[in-house]
Amino acid sequence: MSDNDQIVINPAGDAPADACMIILHGLGADGRDFEPVARMMPRPDYAQVRFIMPHAPRLPVTVNGGMVMPAWYDILEMSLDRRVDEQQLRQSAQRIQAIIGEQIAAGIDSRRILVSGFSQGGAVAYEAALSFEQPLGGLLAMSTYLATADSIELAEANREMPIEIHHGNMDPVVPEALGRAAHSRLESLGYTPRYRQYPMAHAVCPQQIADIGEWMVSRLSQ
Repeated sequence: MSDNDQIVINPAGDAPADACMIILHGLGADGRDFEPVARMMPRPDYAQVRFIMPHAPRLPVTVNGGMVMPAWYDILEMSLDRRVDEQQLRQSAQRIQAIIGEQIAAGIDSRRILVSGFSQGGAVAYEAALSFEQPLGGLLAMSTYLATADSIELAEANREMPIEIHHGNMDPVVPEALGRAAHSRLESLGYTPRYRQYPMAHAVCPQQIADIGEWMVSRLSQ
């Protein structure tokens, strides 16, 4: 993966990374969107964490009048259920799985790799993590929806993966009902996700950032 395709924050000093957190941005943004959040994450002495924030490709987006912008996949309708281009979504998920594979090849245990995403990036994170064939350390879905709820091919290796879902209760872009629907769908599939609600719109807030840091630390202290 080229450095032009992603932002990478390596551990301080010369210490080799022994853990990794991948963060996927939302529609119209790029990897820099979550760079400040990554830099705010705690640096526990028992984990040398590498943060990777890939940039989405530029695609025409139907619901935005065909405008070309950074997008993980095309959104065909802005109905509550969100009709999307699932083939493009899966291609993006496969790209994230390739990044995970690169980190494993570099010596990081798959169980110390966390996958997270916001909005569109969260939908890709769901697909990438839940279908990955090696056990991952955790999945964080922020202000997003499970776009492939009825078609995803679940990997047995990640049936016990910890899943954290965050959503704002005033989100006008991705209504909170979609976050709760993802939570319910995952429960029906046998997962035990944790749901956290925040008093915010389609964004991240200080309390949430603190909670993300606690979540990351808890996952990497296992």
